[in-house]
Amino acid sequence: MKQRYLKNVATLALNEEKCNGCGICLDVCPHAVLGRAGRKIEICDQDACMECGACAVNCPFGALSVQSGVGCASALIKAALTGKEPTCGSDDGCCC
Repeated sequence: MKQRYLKNVATLALNEEKCNGCGICLDVCPHAVLGRAGRKIEICDQDACMECGACAVNCPFGALSVQSGVGCASALIKAALTGKEPTCGSDDGCCC
């Protein structure tokens, strides 16, 4: 069974114009978030993205971007693990 995170919060983005379909991202993604669509890559399961950043760091063409370790998903998971109130780390302390 595939791990599920929060729906519609992952910051993963694909610039299809920059993608040449090399597939390095497919090899490094630990959750099979990406897939092949013809000669290009596509985001198949955005909600399975844990925002680790492996795809973006390893893409030689800069076609993928992700704000790893930030955002509401990270804040809510950290809060659940620590028992504290969620905070996204913004200056005003607000979250979600």
